[in-house]
Amino acid sequence: MATKISDSLRALSGELRYEPTTKRIRALLGDRPVLDSRSAVVLWEPRRVVPCYAVPANDVVGVLSPAAPPAHSPEAPAVLHPGIPFARHSTPGKALDVSAGGQSAAGAAFELGDLDLAGYVAFDPNAFSWLEEDDAVQSHPRDPFHRVDIRHSARHVMVSNAGLVLAESAAPVMVFETGLAERVYLPPADVNWDQLIATDSVTLCPYKGAAGYWRLAGGSGEDVAWSYQEPLAPAAEIAGYVSFYDNLVQVREV
Repeated sequence: MATKISDSLRALSGELRYEPTTKRIRALLGDRPVLDSRSAVVLWEPRRVVPCYAVPANDVVGVLSPAAPPAHSPEAPAVLHPGIPFARHSTPGKALDVSAGGQSAAGAAFELGDLDLAGYVAFDPNAFSWLEEDDAVQSHPRDPFHRVDIRHSARHVMVSNAGLVLAESAAPVMVFETGLAERVYLPPADVNWDQLIATDSVTLCPYKGAAGYWRLAGGSGEDVAWSYQEPLAPAAEIAGYVSFYDNLVQVREV
């Protein structure tokens, strides 16, 4: 019987998962080192969508101490989306505070209780500055089973809202990303900028970089479009191109 690989990976999402990496992984708290490891694993707690790094306790150069118990311990939700804090754990273990050079990060580490990962400590991706070899890592570690394919297209795409054209192009760039719907990115020259207002929103993607956002002029204030002005090198082809949320405005081929 044939197996669809994405279904098999999805079936594992309720388990504690890990994948070793041969990269040298370092983390800094401010400018002080917290860990330095060549034995790290990329780790997903059960139902966690994005991974973190876990390293052997012997590779931790910061100080680990027991974290204060939370005032209440709500059950982790069915799916741990990227916005759900690191401290919402879904596997047995012990929460730890991390300190280095007079600075501290409460609950930013987690000693894993799983026997296969005995002695490993997971770290909050957002609490530290990270290096893979000598390159900075934005947001969370890259998933070794995740791809981002960028392809130039001749699709004729129109974006509109309440009958008003926001963008129209016959030279979009298509972004195909594992586990996500395809996204259409349109050249900035083909966007009706009079209908968009920049917001202060910023998000980080470990595959594409830092994105800025726009809302509709005269709209509710909800972000409807985004762009990577200075993307990471693998996503350089979408620099300045604009994508729209197709659940907030109409994005269609014409």
